[in-house]
Amino acid sequence: MNREQISRLAHADHPIASPLDDDSVRRLLERGIPRGDERVLDLGCGGGEWLLRALATRPHLRAEGVDISEGSLAHAREAASNLGVHERLVLHHQDAADFASTHAFDLVLNMGATHAFGGLLPTLAAARKHLAPGGHVLIGEGFWEREPSPEAVEMLGDFTDLSTTLDHVAADGWTPVHGHISTRQELDGYEWAWSGSLAAWALDHPADPDSFQALAAATTHRSEWLRAYRDTWGFVSLVLRRTSD
Repeated sequence: MNREQISRLAHADHPIASPLDDDSVRRLLERGIPRGDERVLDLGCGGGEWLLRALATRPHLRAEGVDISEGSLAHAREAASNLGVHERLVLHHQDAADFASTHAFDLVLNMGATHAFGGLLPTLAAARKHLAPGGHVLIGEGFWEREPSPEAVEMLGDFTDLSTTLDHVAADGWTPVHGHISTRQELDGYEWAWSGSLAAWALDHPADPDSFQALAAATTHRSEWLRAYRDTWGFVSLVLRRTSD
């Protein structure tokens, strides 16, 4: 069982692959696409959940997603067809860092996937290339609520604290027009869903050759969360505009 398969099973009950509940997702989308007829791009769309939710509630929206996982894109295509929004969704199977488009977008998303570009500021630089004048960027990034252990940094990455993160964003030419700091309930809910969904699948499929590995992965993840980073790591979602276009 590879990492993509593990992730797919782990997100079965929490398809938004970030510590956000449904109301938070809805409010962030409302801020990012206020008109409802925007053109939206998700750089690292995975299974397309953000785009699918936007398309399902906004009949005049058009969306594109980019991801390196063909399996995730296949899931997005199937879900879009089931929702009846497939004609307004274009999916690109390629590295998001290499994506080029002939038109600009009113909203560019990257939620919890800045690692694909090498960090927060390189991700914003990529988003800037695709953004229409006056458009929004919706980006999700981790931060340290307090000094992390070396083990936590090794697991999750070299983040900064929240105020420093916002300072970097502002210095790079962006102004936050909305933000959301994930609550303890959202953070814990995401982690319980991740490990719990994977463990439940393993217990429901004891004869599957991947069952043991899936259960071990769920157990390891739960232990790392509780012991290494639960009390130090946070997640912020920002709706940004260029300070000057």
